[in-house]
Amino acid sequence: MPASNVPARHDITLADWRVHPNTHFSFQNVSEFVPTARIAEPAGAEASVTSPGLIGSLQVSHEGRKHSLADHLAATHADAFAILRDGQFLDEWRAPHFAPAKPHIIFSISKSVTGLLAGIAVGDGKLDVEKRVAHYVPEIAGSTFESATVRHLLDMTVDLDFEENYLDRHGAFNRYRRATLWNPQDPGTEPETMLEFFASLRAKGGGHGKTFFYASPNSDLLGIVVERATGMRLHEFMATHLWQPMGAKGAAEVTVDRIGTARAAGGISVTLRDLARMGELVMRNGRAADGAQIVPADWIADMFSNGDRQAWIDGNFYNAMPGGRYRSCWYDVLDGRGSFYGVGIHEQWLWCDPTSRVVLAKFSSRPEPSDEACTIREIAALSEIARQF
Repeated sequence: MPASNVPARHDITLADWRVHPNTHFSFQNVSEFVPTARIAEPAGAEASVTSPGLIGSLQVSHEGRKHSLADHLAATHADAFAILRDGQFLDEWRAPHFAPAKPHIIFSISKSVTGLLAGIAVGDGKLDVEKRVAHYVPEIAGSTFESATVRHLLDMTVDLDFEENYLDRHGAFNRYRRATLWNPQDPGTEPETMLEFFASLRAKGGGHGKTFFYASPNSDLLGIVVERATGMRLHEFMATHLWQPMGAKGAAEVTVDRIGTARAAGGISVTLRDLARMGELVMRNGRAADGAQIVPADWIADMFSNGDRQAWIDGNFYNAMPGGRYRSCWYDVLDGRGSFYGVGIHEQWLWCDPTSRVVLAKFSSRPEPSDEACTIREIAALSEIARQF
């Protein structure tokens, strides 16, 4: 879509800021619709790419045919795409409406960020993931989370009666969205905080720690646990313990609810290059480019060795990636190359291939928030791109 065809700001409201094509504007201007806390301000100019034109030379396969990577990006509603290798940004692609200096919402890649923050808190001796959530957040007494551990939150193995239905307008997910301030308050409903909503959730009855069951409240509650354990608000802890030490250069922010609780599961916005830098940080076993250990190396090692394969097989994402597993808010591909990724709705991707030493970062504004066929296609495409190095 040409930049001139991006919907005007006055035509976008809180009720439709996540509806295509409004997303061409709103995904880089989230703070105009939802309250946010600032994580970082721009900290310096970015260098030029080292291999301009590379993206134009790459191809991906789909339905038995080869397509140029540029055509694939346009066809999948990409906003921007970057290739990072060995600390160098090789090439970037941008849609006409994309503003590279502005942060873009990463939705559920926020979970992967929060997983790293939890690891840093563990390394600092402030968080014990084997303790019950109620140890840190006593307000969830009576909910299913009372008997869950922090590890259950990290691995999405909480026994939870909840449906992650992004298009819901009348049920529990809409109530969740209202609590995050992402949806307008429905007439006749009582305003509530995220924590008040979480305290109302109950179990299905299968027991914790047995099955991978994807549900964003787990990660939002994990963010609250990190805040309670560290004594810092999430955006401040992220800024001082991850983003600044990592060498981030762009602006970043996170949405907050009516009492300032960070939307740790999906509300973080960052620049494309900083997202890629985070992937490389993990690929370096938690070390920044200057060699500083930011995330404990044993936390990173655990992420890629202790994911529960059976919980994944029994879980609700198995069809999209049969050969994978999940640990500490990251997806482990188990492809023999060490590949791993973070992913968010509307097709936000952070793909890391240690064998090729490549990080691929993708921002998108795909009309559908969730589409299993698109996820399967994109996993194949990103894997194929990385293998070409």
